[in-house]
Amino acid sequence: MVRTPLTQEERERGERLGRLLRAARGPRSMAEVAAGAGISAETLRKIETGRAPTPAFFTVAALAGALGLSLDDLMARCSLLPA
Repeated sequence: MVRTPLTQEERERGERLGRLLRAARGPRSMAEVAAGAGISAETLRKIETGRAPTPAFFTVAALAGALGLSLDDLMARCSLLPA
């Protein structure tokens, strides 16, 4: 199966998500937050750095829960700004 290349918009949205999650993590370690979300620290690192710009919904939901973030707020903050 060949995956369609990501658009610039999708890559930018993934980078915004990563920055938001990194800011929400604050001083907590990647390992601590990843364990709380039930994912690997490597997966969290890839999301935070934008190397995994389209993580699965359940991964984002688990991270939001571990970080005390609202999915609605996270979605709104990751959306593109109006032109």
